[in-house]
Amino acid sequence: MITETLRAALIDSDKTRYRLSVDSGISQSVLSRFVSGERDLTLSSASKIAAALGLDLIAKKRTR
Repeated sequence: MITETLRAALIDSDKTRYRLSVDSGISQSVLSRFVSGERDLTLSSASKIAAALGLDLIAKKRTR
């Protein structure tokens, strides 16, 4: 799932929350609450964070 992958990438990143906040335009408080599991992200925010981490979000069809 995207939230777990993105959360792990944030935790493993060598960037500080401040740097990620500046690079993504997402507030440090939102990043902190997301990492701690207190909140989810909008697709727009997830996309901005992924870009700041050098990651791509790729849409694909679900398989059953």
